[in-house]
Amino acid sequence: MGLGGIHIWHMLILLLVVVLVFGSKRLAGAGEDLGTAIRDFRKAMRDDDASKQ
Repeated sequence: MGLGGIHIWHMLILLLVVVLVFGSKRLAGAGEDLGTAIRDFRKAMRDDDASKQ
């Protein structure tokens, strides 16, 4: 059983297709950009909370 009817094999096949379409370097760059965006967002939220107090 999987997540809402999606089995692990479905997710693995989907991941394989995504890697074939976009390439591993492009996906790694997108992951790095997403991590940087999340880190910057968290920092901005902390800075905003500190300025309110």
